[in-house]
Amino acid sequence: MKKQELITPFSTRQYMFSKDFEIYYYSNSPGLPVSEHSHDYYEFYFFIEGNINIRVEGNAINLHPGDLLIIPPGVKHCPEYLDSTTPYRRFVLWISADYCNRLMQASTDYGYLLQLVTTTHEYRFSNDVLAFNEIQSMLFNVTAEVKGNRFGKDAKVSLMLNDLVLTLNRMIYERKTIGTSGSKERLSNIISDYIMLHLDEDLSLERLEKEFYVSKYHIEHVFKDDFGISMHKFIQMKRLYACKDAIGSGKPIQETFPLYGFNDYSVFFRAFKKEFGLSPKEYQMIQR
Repeated sequence: MKKQELITPFSTRQYMFSKDFEIYYYSNSPGLPVSEHSHDYYEFYFFIEGNINIRVEGNAINLHPGDLLIIPPGVKHCPEYLDSTTPYRRFVLWISADYCNRLMQASTDYGYLLQLVTTTHEYRFSNDVLAFNEIQSMLFNVTAEVKGNRFGKDAKVSLMLNDLVLTLNRMIYERKTIGTSGSKERLSNIISDYIMLHLDEDLSLERLEKEFYVSKYHIEHVFKDDFGISMHKFIQMKRLYACKDAIGSGKPIQETFPLYGFNDYSVFFRAFKKEFGLSPKEYQMIQR
């Protein structure tokens, strides 16, 4: 599912329909005002882009890309738009207090971050570029699963959400206790997640070097060590399998290959046939 398909139209609603959790990916221009309010659930707010403050208990917090805000139940807050032109993108995850309590009954590790916020009133947690991409990838994946209709959806969403909550707890705990997010140890996995979210974009080593502030030679070396193939081969395979899934579900071939980074049909045709033993048209025919 493409990122654009995951966007939810913005609403000023401040109550949950679900009894456990809701997740939204918003991308819009600042406009609709949201008055100061509080909830009876936890709000996890992951800021991606914009020019905005979040006022929490009367104090303005200026946000930077990658910032995570956690707003506990009963804490008053509201956004303050600093201009009306900068695109405003963020994830908003609502989790009921009851669901959080059930997680903490399973393991107190799920509650470290919530207890930290409640006792210290430290609501914002900044992230380096690696942690930023890891969290963003997990949020996109959860949102895609929620919006999809695959077999086992409810069980899968619950597992993914629990993993996300535990990952956030681990990141902040490690940062507070040993001064590291731990994400550098998983560079290849974080980059592979980034690749899956940007298959339609430039994925050259030069682009990844700028995105992750890591030498392209180091990226290539770590990636090949962990996955056993070159970065170029990995990207091509992911693009081919994304095309295969889209074509198999009935999407027109001529519309599909440009969406996943193939600029030339002949290059796509040869790579597809070499990988799958069938031409794109032959594969689509047998799926009908």
